[in-house]
Amino acid sequence: MTKPDRPTWQLPPGVSRGLWDYVHTPHIADDYDDYFAFNSLFETDGAILRRQFDRPGLVADLGCGTGRALVPLVKAGHRGLAIDLSDHMLRIVQGKADDEDLPIDCVRANLVEMDAIADGAVDYAMCMFSTLGMIRGRANRRKVLYHARRILKPGGRFVLHVHNYWFNLRDPEGPWWVIGNVLSAPLRRDVEVGDRWFPYRGLPSMFLHVFRWRELAADLRSVGFKITERVALDAARRKPLDRPWLLPMLRTNGWIVTSVA
Repeated sequence: MTKPDRPTWQLPPGVSRGLWDYVHTPHIADDYDDYFAFNSLFETDGAILRRQFDRPGLVADLGCGTGRALVPLVKAGHRGLAIDLSDHMLRIVQGKADDEDLPIDCVRANLVEMDAIADGAVDYAMCMFSTLGMIRGRANRRKVLYHARRILKPGGRFVLHVHNYWFNLRDPEGPWWVIGNVLSAPLRRDVEVGDRWFPYRGLPSMFLHVFRWRELAADLRSVGFKITERVALDAARRKPLDRPWLLPMLRTNGWIVTSVA
């Protein structure tokens, strides 16, 4: 599929130029599983998801990618609803479902605009691998969270992964970025505290928002979620943080957060 040529002002809500290029670049999807083949973060994610999604039900994967998190859950007895803006990603998910006769339905949608999914349609929802941070603009990220809560049945669980803003202070250039970001964001309409741009897998300017904990907690609560668990991740994002009481804001790479609708 040829990438649609759109000026920046015509991009869908919450979609940066970098994300637009990401979802329309075939090799990002085709190489995704191989690229992350040896990343043990998936083991930690999988263990938390299996524990939280403890009874068979319909799981909505918001920003499903190639189904790395969803497919194992479906194999364990759940049904899947794979939602992504990328046709290339959904093509791979559908291929996995067809190959193994898995009950997964694929929906192409911008996560900010999931109005086609009915209220109370799913038992569980997840948004993993920093996908929420790929959405530009706090109002747009809150709209994603609003839809996540809306499509969940009452009492349904939502599991979310994000990166920690203050962990950037540990990078060699991180303190300078934090200082520049904190000072410049209030003066610019197009940048928020936590917005980053960086090269990624051949793309010159990928966008990612990294979160302060109070910001994330406020966003979840603003749409009616009740936070029930927060797992701080270690520097390598591979396991829960040891001694989480010791300088957690500087040592925590990110969080996996469970909330209830």
